[in-house]
Amino acid sequence: MPEAFASAVIPADAAAVWAVVRDFDGLPRWHPAIEASELETPGDSVGAVRHLTLGDGGQVREVLAALDDTTRTLVYEILDSPFPVRLYRSTMRVVPVTTTGESFVEWGVVFDCDSADADGLVDLFGDGVFGAGLTGLGAHFSSTVE
Repeated sequence: MPEAFASAVIPADAAAVWAVVRDFDGLPRWHPAIEASELETPGDSVGAVRHLTLGDGGQVREVLAALDDTTRTLVYEILDSPFPVRLYRSTMRVVPVTTTGESFVEWGVVFDCDSADADGLVDLFGDGVFGAGLTGLGAHFSSTVE
């Protein structure tokens, strides 16, 4: 099964970054490709469902599969999307960088798809979704520091 991954150092402490990342309805506040998010069910418990509107008008429904405040880990799965994927399971994790007081954030996915789509989807998710999202998350905290 294909995998995509991105990571970044975010200029804020892990508690502050986790507070933003764990908000299952909060992607539009920091991810540049997400125009809107609407919760279909409560947002901070496993089983919560969100409906995302992408910048290009695409619609994605995701379910919160796991949320662990101790390890600062969030896992979600795609229920419906315009992407030709099956069994899409994505994990975000926030870890403190103890020497600087910043945070290391990793975001990855394992999914299934037709083999002809794999390379394009790995690039799309790794760079276009996760990489762009982590850049937006970093900018969110850079703008709040200034």
